[in-house]
Amino acid sequence: MKIIYKDTKVEGICQDLNKATKYFGGNKEMAKSLLARINALKQAENIKDIIVQKQMRFHKLINKGKGKNLKGFFAIDVKTIRDKWRIVLEPLDENEQVFAPCNIDEIAMNVRIVEIKEVSDHYE
Repeated sequence: MKIIYKDTKVEGICQDLNKATKYFGGNKEMAKSLLARINALKQAENIKDIIVQKQMRFHKLINKGKGKNLKGFFAIDVKTIRDKWRIVLEPLDENEQVFAPCNIDEIAMNVRIVEIKEVSDHYE
C-alpha cells in the first residue's frame, strides 16, 4: 500500500526511530511498534489486509464533541488497546482523493493508498 503523510512532521515521526522515540517521551518500544505498524501498512496490498488483523484494531473514528470532524477517518493502535496512542488515517482512491461516501466495508479491497493524518494520544 502507498502511504502519504499529512506533513513532514508526521512523516518524520513515522519514518525515523529517533524522532518517534522523542515523540513518545523516550519510549523506544512504542517507537519501534509505530515503525512496525507503518511497515505493515506498506506491506499490505490493500486496507482489507489491515482490517483482518485483530491486533491492529482498525476502527472508524466518530465525533465526540472535541471540535474535530473525524468523519471518514479511521485509526489503528500503535501498540495495543491498552495504550493511548493511535495512528489516524484516511483511505484515498487511486487519484489520491477522499472516497465519497467512505463506506469501508464496500471499498476495503480497493483502498491501496492511505494518508496518515496524525499519531496521537486519543485522550487529548
